[in-house]
Amino acid sequence: MMSPVGTSIQRSSSRPLLDLSGAAIHGNFEEKDPTILLPNQSDDISYLSLDIGGSLIKLIYFSRHEEFLVNNKRNKSSPILGGRLHFIKFETNKINECLEFIRSKQLHIGDGDNAVIKVTGGGAYKFADLFKEKLGVSIEKEDEIDCLVTGANFSLKEIRHEAFTHREGHKEFVQIDHNELYPYLLVNIGSSVSMMKVDGDRKFQRVNGTNVGGGTYWGLGKLLTKCNSFDELLELSQRGDSRSIDMLVGDIYGGLDYSKIGLSAATIASSFGKVIAEDKDIEDYRAEDISLSLLHMISYNIGQISYLTALQLGIKRIFFGGYFIRGHAYTMDTISFAIQFWSKGGAEAMFLHHEGFLGALGAFMSNNKHGLDHLMVHQLVERFPMGAPYTGGKIHGPALGNLSEKASVSSMLNYFYTTHVHVISWMEKFVQKGTQITNPVPMASPRTTGLGGFEAPSSKGDILRYDESNLNVGVLHLVPSLEVFPLLSNPKSYEPNTIDLADPNELEYWFTVLSEHLPDLVDKAVASEGGTDDARRRGDAFSRAFSTHLARLMEEPAAYGKLGLANLLELREECLRDFNFFDAYRTIKQRENEASLAVLPDLLLELDSMNEETRLLTLIEGVLAANIFDWGSSACVDLYHKGTIIEIYRMSRKKMRRPWRVDDFDAFKERMGFRAHKRALLFVDNSGADVILGMLPLARELLRRGTQVVLVANSLPALNDVTAMELSKIVAEATKHCDILRGAAEAGGLLVDAMNNILEGSRQKLPSTPLMVVGNGCGSPCIDLRQVSSDLAAVAKDADLVILEGMGRALHTNYNARFKCDTLKLAMVKNQRLAEKLIKGNIYDCVCRYEPLR
Repeated sequence: MMSPVGTSIQRSSSRPLLDLSGAAIHGNFEEKDPTILLPNQSDDISYLSLDIGGSLIKLIYFSRHEEFLVNNKRNKSSPILGGRLHFIKFETNKINECLEFIRSKQLHIGDGDNAVIKVTGGGAYKFADLFKEKLGVSIEKEDEIDCLVTGANFSLKEIRHEAFTHREGHKEFVQIDHNELYPYLLVNIGSSVSMMKVDGDRKFQRVNGTNVGGGTYWGLGKLLTKCNSFDELLELSQRGDSRSIDMLVGDIYGGLDYSKIGLSAATIASSFGKVIAEDKDIEDYRAEDISLSLLHMISYNIGQISYLTALQLGIKRIFFGGYFIRGHAYTMDTISFAIQFWSKGGAEAMFLHHEGFLGALGAFMSNNKHGLDHLMVHQLVERFPMGAPYTGGKIHGPALGNLSEKASVSSMLNYFYTTHVHVISWMEKFVQKGTQITNPVPMASPRTTGLGGFEAPSSKGDILRYDESNLNVGVLHLVPSLEVFPLLSNPKSYEPNTIDLADPNELEYWFTVLSEHLPDLVDKAVASEGGTDDARRRGDAFSRAFSTHLARLMEEPAAYGKLGLANLLELREECLRDFNFFDAYRTIKQRENEASLAVLPDLLLELDSMNEETRLLTLIEGVLAANIFDWGSSACVDLYHKGTIIEIYRMSRKKMRRPWRVDDFDAFKERMGFRAHKRALLFVDNSGADVILGMLPLARELLRRGTQVVLVANSLPALNDVTAMELSKIVAEATKHCDILRGAAEAGGLLVDAMNNILEGSRQKLPSTPLMVVGNGCGSPCIDLRQVSSDLAAVAKDADLVILEGMGRALHTNYNARFKCDTLKLAMVKNQRLAEKLIKGNIYDCVCRYEPLR
């Protein structure tokens, strides 16, 4: 039927397998951290595109996973079968560093003597000869607007939560139905402004524009303020107060509103209008106020023209992009306010997460000869190993110092503001001693106080930081083995997260929980690598890196995209893997699995002595009791110091008293007595007692009743969660003591032959009901059912019962999810705040939530 262990375990990895053959030290052997060369390693780099603008170079390249070429059976003709899209930025005046990066990764190699690189932007013409001279490749120029629209279409259709709104300093991601995307208005604000009506793939027309754009802001700003850069001018605006320059309605009417036509006293009547009546020279005005007034004038007018254009064309969606915006929060707020003002709340400005790379994406998609249209059938998952992978580079400022030293949050944050690119990786910066990082540009709090717009937008945050955050995007993993879980009742409205991290109090609480758990996690990770000096250094580096993540996200929760608790926990696991800690709890899991397997036979005998009704209740009690073992919970960690795993399990079972906080057991029991389910998917949680003494006996009971059982486990390690590979071995061990499990495992393909230590004559007649193990395609304590492995999606189609077990899968995520089949959600709550928020209960309360198919 299928592979017993989810084959997506390697596909979900954030890097291809390394070829270590021929590895050799390069350089001085006396160096503490000499470079190691891997002469036979190939990341199979292919497909490169660039957008070379006047200020920034945006580069995209694709790295392919070789295992997809072997395993994928759906489309053997396509070379695009799985891999990653990397997004990198360079300053245009550092063009030679960009060329060196391309050379170092051999991105230009692959098409022989006729190698061609797709390039858009003005630099496609300006630097064509330089590419030929330095790299020996030709540039194939792509139309800038065509690339921009193509990139926007691709992003909006294929990348989840690509579009977002920005009001009062708050970024909110919007999911748009692909069937309702067109038409939309794409407003590109560069030196001037172009407005394109987009009706479909490669179907667009320029419908309007204005010569008052980013160039106007920079040109007038340079004349009036003597600023030396666009960035400096933007920075000035954040400290500005335009009341001394702009004429407001209140200035005309003695501080009163013009209520008859709906204008408040704070509405700008005339930009720079107050200057007319004052006998002052330009030196008498603050540069900060001039910059802010300019920003308001140009942003509001662009917003007004854009809305009127959309209104004329009957278009409801307006997307803004271009170098004028590029992540500047106050600019987005100003444009958003203009759209809201002129539409009277009927329209809303939207921005794009990958806006800075739209042109490069469009150029990349123009590689039709490589079959890149097949990208459209892939699941794209954005991951942030360090916020902006592969950026960093020419490094200035104070040394990071010894990794064993404690670092302040501010020094950790420094990393994220590095703006130059270099070929060393971000991981090396954290691990190598003496690495230097760039200090962030300090940004003062804005001084605007409800003035200087139509009514000036305010900010919820203390700092509106400009750092081109829309260019600070992660690696897009193209994974053809990930699909939407077919049993979701309504995939479009599905939201996995039950905790709203948009609430600052919730965000601070969960960040504190993760921070407090960090030292224990580092200890476990270092121990899993034998406690070596190298492991300790990597552990310290991981701690700093993840703390940096938390600090950045605390300042800007939407910096990496829409943030939920599931994303946050997955980010932690990705960060561990990026520092080569692939299974921090490996030793602990092995020990707990052995201890639990040792007492499993006695438990099964105890269960077999009960009648069916009593046994079912005992089994559910056992699942809830065993779910107490969770190394991700501080409450559980405290319990570990009070007894052995078996002692704690038995104590927990004895304390099971109904009714539980959420208690639908009687309804579930009634359904179980009606008829057997055809196939049950059991999403398991932790290793040790949780799966062996809790979920495995429940699976055995379902098998006994004639229900096919699929045990669904993580494809990659996360804390002490059991993986599909580990679970297959656990089942194999358990079959030595149980005929029901042995027969089911053989029927499901988990056992090729009977266990050698089982005498042939001792066998009973074995059932043919199969037991299978599947990887879920995930490496997190939580699960987002919009992206599960193709193996899981395949077996789910015939399932009529889903059991979600554990806090991560049944409470943190999916507690409110609805399915096209009977569903049972089981968990012991091990977090007081979650208990109060979700079930209005207390720590160690139990959840048995049964939701029958209606």
